[in-house]
Amino acid sequence: MSGPSPDQIKEALSAVKYPGFSRDIVSFGLVREVSVRDGKAVIQLDITTTDATVPGQIKKEVEAVVAGLSGLTSAEVKVAVTKPKAVPPPSAPSTVPVQDQLSGVGKIIAVASGKGGVGKSTFSVNLACALQLLQEEMDPPGKPVGIMDCDIYGPSVPLMMGLGDQPEIDGELIVPLENYGIKVMSMGLLVDEESPVVWRGPMVMKTIQQFASNVKWGEVSTLVVDLPPGTGDAQLSLVQTLPLAGALVVTTPQKAAANVARRGARMFGKVNVPILGVAENMSYMELSDGERQYLFGSGGGEETASALDAPLLGQVPLAEAIRQGSDMGIPIVLGQPESEPAKVFMGIAKKLLEALRG
Repeated sequence: MSGPSPDQIKEALSAVKYPGFSRDIVSFGLVREVSVRDGKAVIQLDITTTDATVPGQIKKEVEAVVAGLSGLTSAEVKVAVTKPKAVPPPSAPSTVPVQDQLSGVGKIIAVASGKGGVGKSTFSVNLACALQLLQEEMDPPGKPVGIMDCDIYGPSVPLMMGLGDQPEIDGELIVPLENYGIKVMSMGLLVDEESPVVWRGPMVMKTIQQFASNVKWGEVSTLVVDLPPGTGDAQLSLVQTLPLAGALVVTTPQKAAANVARRGARMFGKVNVPILGVAENMSYMELSDGERQYLFGSGGGEETASALDAPLLGQVPLAEAIRQGSDMGIPIVLGQPESEPAKVFMGIAKKLLEALRG
């Protein structure tokens, strides 16, 4: 009887979970190489962690799984361990319990999309600005809004919010920057804008955890979390780390984007995070004579909302002013509050607050 192939061994290793998470080490990309020769298997693991107990635990579980496979005379498990660059200051502060740093935060909303290119970060920024304006209209004014930019690989929120300085450190905590009354934390504030962020899944998850536990959020009415596109490590880490009040799904009208958005949004349902609503971005372009051109088709937002049994909160038009405001660091909700896009964002924010109160 011939022994297992490398692919079969990898399939068996998918039963080994990363400690503390529901994802397995294969899907996390920790199994770098598997080879089999003359009945001997060699398994190479690459693990990025600051927890000294994790490599040994994973190695022990891998050895146990391989020992249960027939057809192998021996197996060698090699583990390469690297430490991620610390997001907090070089002194490597201890992690503060998440609940302590979020004790002053009211509601936490995840803004998600199934794919990139739907304008999710632009949407998140303008939504946060709209929520902030609603807080300022209260009597007395409500607590400020915050943005947690978890789009690790393409952090564009600082540019859109007109922020460029690095945050200060208060003891062991990072102090988020503020503009327009909104507190902002982003990987874009911690790395050089010319430096690419090339990280594996566990490093992404660790950063999200640190944004929750090592940032001095203080009093915040609503924390808008801008997720990277798709479903994977960041999303799973988020729902395991933060007490989410719900998720808002952003899509564009075309069928391809809507289909991916539906698949991605269902991940939240599996982890018991309610879908607060769907927003359609780049819905149409309005010409000078009032005629609307549907450059990306129509119906994607309505179909997504229907499939997810969630309300369609609004349809944001495609307008050059939105792009111009983002490039200048003045979101259109603040720079041109009487424009049609700004009014749509304000309407979405009001409906979102109603959903959170309900």
